[in-house]
Amino acid sequence: MTMKNKGAISQFIEKYYLHFNAASVVDAAKAYEDQLNGGAKMLVSLAGAMSTAELGKIFAEMIRQDKVQIISCTGANLEEDIMNLVAHSHYKRIPNYRDLTPKEEWGLLEKGLNRVTDTCIPEEEAFRRLQKHIVKIWKDAEANGERYFPHEYMYKLLLSGVLEEYYEIDLKDSWMYAAAEKNLPIVVPGWEDSTMGNIFASYVMKGELKASTVKSGIEYMTFLADWYTDNSKNGIGFFQIGGGIAGDFPICVVPMLYQDMERTDTPFWSYFCQISDSTTSYGSYSGAVPNEKITWGKLDLDTPKFIIESDATIVAPLIFAYLLDM
Repeated sequence: MTMKNKGAISQFIEKYYLHFNAASVVDAAKAYEDQLNGGAKMLVSLAGAMSTAELGKIFAEMIRQDKVQIISCTGANLEEDIMNLVAHSHYKRIPNYRDLTPKEEWGLLEKGLNRVTDTCIPEEEAFRRLQKHIVKIWKDAEANGERYFPHEYMYKLLLSGVLEEYYEIDLKDSWMYAAAEKNLPIVVPGWEDSTMGNIFASYVMKGELKASTVKSGIEYMTFLADWYTDNSKNGIGFFQIGGGIAGDFPICVVPMLYQDMERTDTPFWSYFCQISDSTTSYGSYSGAVPNEKITWGKLDLDTPKFIIESDATIVAPLIFAYLLDM
């Protein structure tokens, strides 16, 4: 792809993003594109509050244009894209969030407004609106002796059409709907700590649902292991947005297959990039430089490796814009 085929955003970052983290943005975007052009597939992991940051406005197009083949995300990102779809007008932005007193924070709670940095998610219109419909899907599956992954239940919810009356944004801006249409594989480690996971746990505690009705994290790992084995012929890259379990969980599938399953023909991840704000020296895995992953059997000596120490809400849309020739 020559620059004359690229749009204004791509040309801008090529012209001005020349050093330091800025240069890493361009290098990582070009290497991502090289991976796809070479026939490799790409895993994108979503941590933090990327769905509430409305990454779906551009990430949905990445999915539609086959720039991502599998996603790993937190339970929060899984559900919050759908919450934004059905309750967008009820969200409240608080630009002065740094100045709030504890009493003002309590006032938001009393109004049913759960704050994520500068954005409040409305409990009644978002959480409870989804709860009403997802519980029926869980119960119907259990009555039929069926079990599904958390993301599969969300796909059923979206594709059933029961939420259509609530849509408040353009459907093309929902990455979960784009993923549902393609039945894109998703891995959701630690789903239990999300709002929907908490709600499901409450129904289990009340004896209205069995814990086994939603498939577990171990089953997600074995699913991912099979998917990786079946799709790694031309390489699978790893594009990590943020840190935490969304990235830690899926990257481990390679050493698990190689070391624990003793499948020594398992290829390493063919590309690695992380947009991170974590500090290396604190001993956090999220802040580790990519070379550390070589020692754990995740990346090879010559795997293209990038770390962009910056804000993912700024950087990810720029890289996606480059990949979409914007």
